Amino acid sequence: MFSRMKFTRLVPVAVVLAAIAASAAAPQKNSVIEEVAWMVGDQPIYKSEIEEAYQQALYEKTPIPGDPMCVIPEQLAVEKLFLHQADIDTVEVSEAMVTQSVDQRVNYLITNLGSKEKVEEYFRQPLNEFRTKLADMMRNNYRIQEVQRSLTKNIKATPSDVRKYFNTLPSDSIPYVPLQVETEIITINPRIPQQEIDDVKARLRDFADRVNRGESDFSTLAILYSEDDGSSVRGGEIGFLGRGHLEPEYAAVAFNLNDPKKVSKIVETQYGYHIIQLIEKRGDRINTRHILLRPKVSDADLTAAVHRLDSVRADINDNKFTFEQAAQVISQDTDTRNNHGRMINQETGTTRFEMKDLPQEVAKAVANMEVGDVSPAFIMKDPKRNRDIVAIVKLTARIPAHKANLSDDYQTVKGMYEAAARQKAVDQWLEKKINDTYVKIEDAWVDCEFEHKGWLKIRK
Repeated sequence: MFSRMKFTRLVPVAVVLAAIAASAAAPQKNSVIEEVAWMVGDQPIYKSEIEEAYQQALYEKTPIPGDPMCVIPEQLAVEKLFLHQADIDTVEVSEAMVTQSVDQRVNYLITNLGSKEKVEEYFRQPLNEFRTKLADMMRNNYRIQEVQRSLTKNIKATPSDVRKYFNTLPSDSIPYVPLQVETEIITINPRIPQQEIDDVKARLRDFADRVNRGESDFSTLAILYSEDDGSSVRGGEIGFLGRGHLEPEYAAVAFNLNDPKKVSKIVETQYGYHIIQLIEKRGDRINTRHILLRPKVSDADLTAAVHRLDSVRADINDNKFTFEQAAQVISQDTDTRNNHGRMINQETGTTRFEMKDLPQEVAKAVANMEVGDVSPAFIMKDPKRNRDIVAIVKLTARIPAHKANLSDDYQTVKGMYEAAARQKAVDQWLEKKINDTYVKIEDAWVDCEFEHKGWLKIRK
């Protein structure tokens, strides 16, 4: 409830789910007319809403910055102002996006709680009712975000703006930047023996035949044998997804399935080999279950790949060519090959990583290296495909932990400036919106210290 109103942030999963759980767990209201605490425009805020939100915050152990009975209704009122503006601007959000978010969260819950029935038991309501409430919350959240984005779309940071902002920051507001590194990487994917691929396909064909003959249950086989850890516990079920959220090869086969009792042909994707069973189609979304098997790289081929990259490292150290030249010719990592091997932090869009943000094997390799060193070859897991690959890395920079400064941390400071500028724009809009909106607050709230001005202009 509280964190959902922070600028440009979506409702955290835990907050949404706790709200639904609190709603389901709350005693059913009788026919007594509810007592209104606030009126914002023509929208009431009931005392029961405030109390339920407070109980939810206690359940979540959510810190509340002030008196809960003052903070909570103000946050509810601010939300209503944003949603009112969304109505005025006829802000609409993609229902496909809402559905995707709901599907992801429901699938996550099924995985963690174990079954659809346990989700219903936990939230004390049928799954379709739970999905409807979750969709309403996510839809409102996205609409609020669109209003905020519209309010701040023209904010741009110039170097002069960033410099002035940094120079006015109090010393205790300048962030402490942990140790960061910049790295380059070369990876190769060891050859998988054809016999290993043939054996995997043979196992999948056997599974498909057993299901098609009625000898085995697909979901049981998925639990026992599928190497997709996320879906195997659910009998291979992956939940309702659209084409854009499935691998193209998988989607092409899955959307052509019509008989839930039959199993697809073998499908190859970047993750391995699959067989698929249709569960249900709903318009442009489909729910399927699958069994995934991944051919394994042999120890001999891993060893050969290690020797190959160790030889490349020796040639780099002998100045026969540079690491960057080798990356462009040898590396099979598509994300870095055309970038001279430079690793990009997907969270920040920069080349800098805190050690915790690097793949575990890379962090271990560079931990004790000097700038300019190239590591010996090592085996690591490809984070995309969960298969063994071989890599060498070069440490190109090590930035010790320090207080942020413009020379080393311009992007960090720029991000702080832009966030502050966006927040200021939203706060200014809110102040005007409050002044322009009919607001009536009952006497119990007139002594509150609110974050925003103007709420108490009308009381009776």
